[in-house]
Amino acid sequence: MTPFEGYEFSKRHCLDISDFHRADIENLLALGAHYADLDVQKHGPRDVLAGKTLVNLFFENSTRTEKSFELAGRRLGADVISMQIASSSVKKGETLLDTAATLNAMNPDLLVVRHGQSGAPSLLAQKVSCSVINAGDGTHAHPTQALLDALTLRQAFDGDFSGIRIAICGDILHSRVARSNVQLLNMLGAEVRLIGPPTLIPTDADQWGVDVFHDMKDGLAGCDAIMMLRLQLERMSGSFVPSQREYFHFYGLDRSKLAYAKDGAVVLHPGPINRGVEISSGVADDPDISLITQQVAAGVAMRMAILHALAEGIQ
Repeated sequence: MTPFEGYEFSKRHCLDISDFHRADIENLLALGAHYADLDVQKHGPRDVLAGKTLVNLFFENSTRTEKSFELAGRRLGADVISMQIASSSVKKGETLLDTAATLNAMNPDLLVVRHGQSGAPSLLAQKVSCSVINAGDGTHAHPTQALLDALTLRQAFDGDFSGIRIAICGDILHSRVARSNVQLLNMLGAEVRLIGPPTLIPTDADQWGVDVFHDMKDGLAGCDAIMMLRLQLERMSGSFVPSQREYFHFYGLDRSKLAYAKDGAVVLHPGPINRGVEISSGVADDPDISLITQQVAAGVAMRMAILHALAEGIQ
């Protein structure tokens, strides 16, 4: 028996954190914690997605996210297909809606979509007959990353988010991870701070239910957890920071800046890491501080939980 049995999960898609109620989130995290047990993952029942087809449709490269969905689907018994966009008809001019029609004709049960344009998974969800999971769209949302981050923090803080102060630091402006994490952590009762240079903080961030800081010393004071973000140079059309060297000097996390946070503070990063730009190797590789490896492990468990939950609606 899983922690999810007895809970009526009615959502068809996983597109945005705002689509869920707190009870949905807490039950998803409980199921994720269940699948975090490797014995359960590897030797558990394979009938949850038996006979179902999961299609990974990644318009942007992301080895970590794609492979974790692939592994999660296979461990639940699904047939998994990962479409190679570089060699697909999309490169020959096929539109997103044409791709949706083609996929729909193949009758998949679950479609995992990662796309560079905000709203693309939501548009596909209106055009296909299967469940759609947003694996990251533009600068809009990355709900499964936020859920796996919450699962990692849940394990680190014994399941209680109340009173935890979490700083999200770096390139907030281009980060779908930050937006989804702010929504989710606020919903769970954590105190959330954003830290970054004024050029990388959205102008409306003070309306997100967070405190905004531009100085690491002030922003990290008393924090229990620090979530560093990747500097997304590929999404920048101008000069947002003077140089990567200066960015690290002011906003990169090393042991001297970590000392501003609470003793025993933990560090997360969604990856891939730019060492010496967003975070020092000394912090990223310290197992007493860094939860980065645990985030990767939680990714498979949390995606198994999401697929399992959506499968309830497929039955």
